Amino acid sequence: MAAMFNSSYFFLCLFFLSFAVFVSSNDGPTDVANEDTTVVDLDAYWKERAQEALKEAMESYHKNPEQVTEEFKTGVAELLSKENTTRRNLRGNKGYNGPCMATNPIDACWRCDANWADNRKKIVGCAQGFGKKATGGKDGPIYVVTVGTDDDVQNPKPGTLRHAVIQKGPLWIIFARSMVIRLQQELMVTSDKTIDGRGANVVIEEGGGITLQFVKNVILTNLHIKMIVSKPGGMIRDSVDHMGLRTKSDGDGISLFGASNVWIDHVSMSRCADGLIDAVMASTAITISNSHFTDHDDVMLFGANNAHTQDKIMQITLAFNHFGRGLVQRMPRVRHGFFHLVNNDYNHWIMYAIGGNMNPTIISQGNRFIAPVNEATKQVTHREHTPESEWKNWEWRSEGDLMMNGAFFVESGSRASQTPAKLDMMPFQPGTFATKLTKFSGALGCVVGKPC
Repeated sequence: MAAMFNSSYFFLCLFFLSFAVFVSSNDGPTDVANEDTTVVDLDAYWKERAQEALKEAMESYHKNPEQVTEEFKTGVAELLSKENTTRRNLRGNKGYNGPCMATNPIDACWRCDANWADNRKKIVGCAQGFGKKATGGKDGPIYVVTVGTDDDVQNPKPGTLRHAVIQKGPLWIIFARSMVIRLQQELMVTSDKTIDGRGANVVIEEGGGITLQFVKNVILTNLHIKMIVSKPGGMIRDSVDHMGLRTKSDGDGISLFGASNVWIDHVSMSRCADGLIDAVMASTAITISNSHFTDHDDVMLFGANNAHTQDKIMQITLAFNHFGRGLVQRMPRVRHGFFHLVNNDYNHWIMYAIGGNMNPTIISQGNRFIAPVNEATKQVTHREHTPESEWKNWEWRSEGDLMMNGAFFVESGSRASQTPAKLDMMPFQPGTFATKLTKFSGALGCVVGKPC
């Protein structure tokens, strides 16, 4: 393990110091990141950002990832052991008018507090999984977005979301009212930011998506993100002190590029031009939780290229999410890293649910999988472009998952833990709880002065 870690660190250093996705207005042309990315020189600003991102990524990499899965499972077990009811209601708070129900440990940390709006930053301590150390804008002031326009991407107007996310230092961004935001170009978010849509209906649609590039400590919560489209690029301000030439964006809803310590919670996403959430280029320490995904083909891509071995440090938790109607594949599709999929509800897929190649580790625990009617696509898993003689050694585990309508998970690997920790601590049949744990997934209709 130590040898692999040191080798990964060396190659990651070379990668971050040689790669760029755009240059400053004083430098020559460059290219965007995709599966066929070419390597070009960084300008001084992005060299500094890349070095900072490298340092944060390596500090965030967990040498014992299975310890994180243990901690997560223990929290779920403790909450469920306290429950004295098994009442079932309609999914989401739109169909539920009773007293506040926090059905998983992340929500139980804050949602039933009627004074949540006076203590918004309390959620920082609520995250679990690999992204639990994300602090967002905890140490900074509140910034109130007052207008939903995005008229000037080079000199954003105060009061706009674009102006908020490029400011220096930590910032907790909230919204004065409900609004629809159509981004003229992708939104370049800087480190130590929280975008908090609670208390408003914030919809980002029919424009650019959210990009987290070479950043750390970002929290995105309670947002609707849909119908994101590819944008042509151009000169875009990405910080107070820097404006750069950006080429055409892919149309991802949320794109993570060399980002670490990121928590995405209670987002509702659908119908984007590319992926709903993509994480590439050694992004790590990420939790995606309590979110609702519908009506999309390539849902999530974690690792974009077989040659990007720096993604071996990628560690991502998917927890309490609802994968709903109209989804086709990639929930997620992964390469190289370590991925913990816990207590998600997979109601729909057309091709497959979980796929990957390049020897990723996938630990699937307590999920519910409902297979489609098509007999040819009932398999949950899909190994891409790899013979069985190779993938049979990958560590893909299913523990306590609930398989319905003929769904089946093809396991592989030795099942030998890399640590002495046991992987089955929950005294339940965990998959049977997935519906309850994901009951309030997606953006919430929070009202100030009432439990959320």
